[in-house]
Amino acid sequence: MSPAELRASIGLAGIYGLRMFGMFVILPVFAIYAEHLKGGDNLTLVGLAIGAYGLTQAVLQIPFGWLSDRWGRKPVIYFGLLIFAAGSFVAAMGDSIYTVILGRVLQGSGAISAAVVAMTADLTREEHRTKAMAMIGSTIGLTFALSLVLSPWLNGMIGVPGIFAMTGVLSLLAMVVVYAIPDGHAAPAMHGAQAPPRFAQVLFEPELMRLNLGIFVLQAVLMAMFVVVPLSLRDLGFMVDHHWKIYLPVMLGSFVLMVPGILLAERHNRGKAVFVGSVIVLLAGQLAMPWLLHSIVSIAFFLLIFFSGFNVLEAMLPSLISRLAPRGAKGMAIGIFSSVQFLGTFVGAVGGGFLYQHYGVRGVFVFDALLLAGWLIVSSGMTAPRPVRTKVFDIPALDEARALSLMESLQQQPGVREVLLAAGGRTAYLKVDVAGFDEQHVIRLIQSKS
Repeated sequence: MSPAELRASIGLAGIYGLRMFGMFVILPVFAIYAEHLKGGDNLTLVGLAIGAYGLTQAVLQIPFGWLSDRWGRKPVIYFGLLIFAAGSFVAAMGDSIYTVILGRVLQGSGAISAAVVAMTADLTREEHRTKAMAMIGSTIGLTFALSLVLSPWLNGMIGVPGIFAMTGVLSLLAMVVVYAIPDGHAAPAMHGAQAPPRFAQVLFEPELMRLNLGIFVLQAVLMAMFVVVPLSLRDLGFMVDHHWKIYLPVMLGSFVLMVPGILLAERHNRGKAVFVGSVIVLLAGQLAMPWLLHSIVSIAFFLLIFFSGFNVLEAMLPSLISRLAPRGAKGMAIGIFSSVQFLGTFVGAVGGGFLYQHYGVRGVFVFDALLLAGWLIVSSGMTAPRPVRTKVFDIPALDEARALSLMESLQQQPGVREVLLAAGGRTAYLKVDVAGFDEQHVIRLIQSKS
């Protein structure tokens, strides 16, 4: 990755992580804190206060992604961070459960995940995009682990209102990070650019639907599983205050184990094999898990394997969405993806709780296994995306007719998938397959138009 790509990826991963931190950090302590709020004795309202964030995220990801395609990524991200900060401060000042619910609704209304992922795709070349998405995916896992570690300590230092206020301040500071990230490099006007596709075309595109199903299942399984695992650790005598001693090393170890899979997918064009293999790992783990809940060591081993596969898929899914999204609708496609992601979070948490209460541990893992088995069947039929590169060439000054003639000639060259010529400029952007593209022949073709 170039220094600019690396800086952009790190900055945007940090912004994404902040959002997830705001959702995760209250989970270990909020139910106890809510007992002191007006209406906090109603556990349904307590659950709503926790889950309202995810619901509003699911509803608003698509509009925010669509707006980012038309207004630009940065304005939408700024707007979302302001809303998130406002919600944090409202929740911090609340003395009733209803005020906190309002704050959580506002937090979730700053639904910038799709815009952040789309901006990451804008600022990275396709050959490095999975690495950039892996930074975001890893940030989610690391944020989850850090939340479990820091939440009890922060609660003792500043209380839950202080935690809400802190996330609001961090959201405002994140706007400085956004300002420091360069804007996308795409030319505003192009010969050969097509009108953006309609929403229905993006929603029902078969390959995108496979990926959207995948992120739904992945998040649902994660949330349902974490209804069972904390209770199982507690039942083994491992107190809640010490659970971070399991989660933190598991997360760090899984980040190391995910690297070979990502490198195999990127450098050796084995993306589909790595993808399907990771789903198989998750499915095997869910089938074995009911027999692994009898010792802390076996639970830790299961979590290590689970998060190794989870992190690979968490990195590959948004990368594949950005590659397969139709031109002019990347933000919309990622918005749909993000909405389905948060919907999976909500369904997994609710479904896991219901099944655990009525059918016990095996009910939860049967639920997870069925979801993963369905995903495995669907993903087995996916089309493996071919490795592509974006090539940029200088072209002579051409009038409209000659520019269109050059574009047609370039489109006929072996390995060329897409051609855009900067309108009024002297640059050609070619998206090409790595195999079969003859760069020297294209250079000679451009020179012949001089």
